[in-house]
Amino acid sequence: GVCEMSNPGPAFPRTVADNPSDPHDREVMLKEVLEGLRRHQKELSSKYLYDAVGSALFEDITRLSEYYPTRTERALLERWMPEWVELERPAALVELGAGSAEKSRVVLDEMERLDAGNLYVPVDVSGDFLHETAGRLREEYDSLIVRPAVADITEPLTLPGKLPEPAWFALLGSTIGNFDTPQATRLLCRIVGQMRAGDRFLMGVDLRPGPNKSQERLEAAYDDAAGVTAEFNLNVLTVLNRELGSDFDPQGFQHEAPYVPEASRVEMHLRATSPQNVHFHGADEDIVFVTGETIRTEISCKYNRTAIDGIFSDAGLTVERWVQDDDGLFALILARRA
Repeated sequence: GVCEMSNPGPAFPRTVADNPSDPHDREVMLKEVLEGLRRHQKELSSKYLYDAVGSALFEDITRLSEYYPTRTERALLERWMPEWVELERPAALVELGAGSAEKSRVVLDEMERLDAGNLYVPVDVSGDFLHETAGRLREEYDSLIVRPAVADITEPLTLPGKLPEPAWFALLGSTIGNFDTPQATRLLCRIVGQMRAGDRFLMGVDLRPGPNKSQERLEAAYDDAAGVTAEFNLNVLTVLNRELGSDFDPQGFQHEAPYVPEASRVEMHLRATSPQNVHFHGADEDIVFVTGETIRTEISCKYNRTAIDGIFSDAGLTVERWVQDDDGLFALILARRA
């Protein structure tokens, strides 16, 4: 299968956001960023959106009226976790891309209530943010053991210590949508590589437009009236200026987020509103922007059951439970190793 290609490799690198002074990390970041910006369609890895400022702005986005995914997923978790946790009795929860752990609290509450397990392993790329979250959780829960892992979930996965069985691996917030199909499959392969027979995989996915979900509603979630998503997207230029000594003029770019039906995804872009030559400290040549040219900063793929079954099948997973809200906005999935 597809999964044999991925080799385990070393533990996660710390990210530039955590340790900008490390020259090695800066070299790696510069090489990756320049490579993306030299492509015909300029692009950046979406992980650079999530420095401390970006992570906080994203939390703000999740509370906007237009941004239905967070509320809808939370409602599904609140509706189904009592039953699923009681049935499966997870002894540990590993959450990839944990952020503020808002959603996982619904699972942790049920684990505590049913005395199922008390280990939580949040994995996230933003170290400061992760340790803050871990501290808050330790205060909120009496018996919860929190073992944060600062890691880039796009790299091979190394978890702290041996997990009690059964463990749940969670990828919530439709994070899977930030990866194209081959990348998503590789990511799931790495997770499956850590799973044992009794373990389960919990995932939330944003669904494609349908009878009760218009394309307009979908697009509004990524381009809100208050401009918070625009600020979040533009912040990536500030991150590059700070970490790589580049001289982007963020004022010369505007945020766009169209749904691309043929690819079943929303694409976030920054469009240059005037020509710009951007210099990076330590780079031989400038990156040249003509008016109207864009940088693609993030993709957000949308799914249906067929698409998920296909990706899962390639990664060695089988859907055990699939539930969605009445409007067909969002789905929650519990899967096991195939």
